[in-house]
Amino acid sequence: MSTETSEADLSKRQAWVIAARPQTMPAAVSPVLVGTGLALRDGVFRPLPAVVALVGAVLIQIGTNFANDYYDAQQGADTADREGFTRVTAGGLIAPAEVKRAMWLAFAAAVAVGTYLVWVGGLPILVVGLLSVAAGVAYTGGPYPLGYHGLGDPFVFVFFGLVAVTGTYYVQAVDALGAAGFPLWLPAGTVPLAAVVASLAVAGISTNILVVNNVRDREEDATTGKRTLAVRFGYGFSRAEYLLMLGMAYTVPAVFAVSTGDYTTLLPFLTLPYAAVVARTVLTETSGAALNPALERTGKLLVSFSLLFAVGLAV
Repeated sequence: MSTETSEADLSKRQAWVIAARPQTMPAAVSPVLVGTGLALRDGVFRPLPAVVALVGAVLIQIGTNFANDYYDAQQGADTADREGFTRVTAGGLIAPAEVKRAMWLAFAAAVAVGTYLVWVGGLPILVVGLLSVAAGVAYTGGPYPLGYHGLGDPFVFVFFGLVAVTGTYYVQAVDALGAAGFPLWLPAGTVPLAAVVASLAVAGISTNILVVNNVRDREEDATTGKRTLAVRFGYGFSRAEYLLMLGMAYTVPAVFAVSTGDYTTLLPFLTLPYAAVVARTVLTETSGAALNPALERTGKLLVSFSLLFAVGLAV
C-alpha cells in the first residue's frame, strides 16, 4: 500500500485516529460556523443548539469516514496501488467487524445527541438527521453506493453544504423565535433565503475536498469499478468542477456585500491567494504525493474561509 505512514509503526490508537480521518473535520465544522455567524447577524443565536449541532455534525462525519473505510474495503476499492491516506480495514490494521461496529456507534451517538435538536427543531430535523445518517452509510455501502455511481459530489454538496448550514441556522432560529417543542413544519423566518445562499459557499468548497480525492484516485477507481465523476468524465471535467465550485464560493460573500452594503462579508477574500495556490496543484497534478497535501489544504481553505465568512456576517 502506498501511504505516507508505515503500517508496522502504527499503534491501535493511531489506527483509530487515521480511520476517523481528522483531516476531513473541516467539512463538519465549517457549516456550523457559517450558520452560527448568520444567526448572530440576525439576532437569533443560541449557544446550546449551536454546540449540539457541531457535536452531531462531527459524529456524523466520523461515522461516514468509518463507513467509507469499511465498505470500500468490502467492495475491493482500496487496492495495494492506492495513493491516498492509509485505510485501516484494507490495510489490516483494524478488523472489519470492529470498524463496522465503530461506524454504528458513531451514528448512534449522533442520533442520541440529535435527540435534543429534534425536540427543538421538530419533524424537519428528525427527517434531516435520519437522512444524513442513511446517506453516510449509503455513500459507499448498501445496494447502490452513491460514491460508486457518480453521486458523491451532489451528496456532499447537499448534506455538507445546504443542509448543514441551513440546519444549524434553523435550530437556533426556531429556539430564539419561541417555536421550539417539536414543530411539524418550518416556522416562519427559521430558514431565510440568506441561509440558503450562505450555504452555497460551504457546499462548493466541501465538494472540492471530494473532487481532489477523486482526481487523485481516478486511475485506481477506474480499475475497481468505482464510477466517480472523475472516472466518468475525466480529469478536465473534475478540474473545471473544482474551479466552478471555488468561483461559486467566492461569489457568495460578494452577493452579501452588494445586497446588504456590509463589506465585512468580504473577509473570506483574504484566503484567495491560498486558494489559487491549491487550485494550481489540482489543475496540474495527478499523483498522491502532490494531491494528498492539496486535499488537506482544501480542507484548511474551507475552515479558514468559513471562519472569516462567519466573522464577517456576525460583525
